[in-house]
Amino acid sequence: MLNICISGATGWTGSELVRGVLTAPDMTLTSAVARRAAGQDIGTAIGDEKAGLIVVPTLEQALEYSCDVLIEYTHPDYGMANTLFAVERGIPVVLGTTGLTAADINIIDHAARDAGVGVVTGNFALCAALAQHFSLFAAKHIEQFEIIDYAASTKPDAPSGTAGELAELLGDVRKPKLDLPIDETIGPQEIRGANINGVQVHSVRLPAYTLSVESIFAQQGERLVIRHEAGSSAVPYVFGTLMAARRIGKITGVVRGLDKLLFC
Repeated sequence: MLNICISGATGWTGSELVRGVLTAPDMTLTSAVARRAAGQDIGTAIGDEKAGLIVVPTLEQALEYSCDVLIEYTHPDYGMANTLFAVERGIPVVLGTTGLTAADINIIDHAARDAGVGVVTGNFALCAALAQHFSLFAAKHIEQFEIIDYAASTKPDAPSGTAGELAELLGDVRKPKLDLPIDETIGPQEIRGANINGVQVHSVRLPAYTLSVESIFAQQGERLVIRHEAGSSAVPYVFGTLMAARRIGKITGVVRGLDKLLFC
């Protein structure tokens, strides 16, 4: 049995992960972290029946209990610190928190390798992982592409973690060709989006969006659009997160993207 700690256990995704772990035949939820729900039974805190596990306010308290894997879904302000806290104690991390930069991930990777444990990051929805995989394949064959990132008007991070990570990975495949350099744009250069690892990314923040990311590839006379649309439920993230938790024991350092586990 895998002993699991969930940080951000009463959040939008965390609540569904709690349900997933509680019903998984090969996992035990040994601790749950949520500051506002501290002292409550985790089942009650997420609107279900009592589960017999009391929520604690800090990760330090949570890791006093047995933990084989930390599942981290909090806020960018806490995600990196929580991940490093666990890694330094030899605990692998499934990192679903968004908003971390490439530099942050690099620091986590070095810490994880020093500790000999794994960290898996990215969007853990299966369709999102496939969209990333197909986009990376397309970038090997098409030299011009950009990303559009859609999310709710209140989402604090822009681009989303999904779009930012996709841009960084695409830029590692190749730097897309620009027929007109950005600095030759007539008008505000910001109109052309932000450059992430050589890839132009455009973020739209409006009501009625949950999270959507599309990568657009184009060459003379044709276009390919690969788009992932997230719905209003966090259920799709459970499958990939728990799959990563099951496989993370064989990993050292950071693996970016669920697709790496799907096709390994």
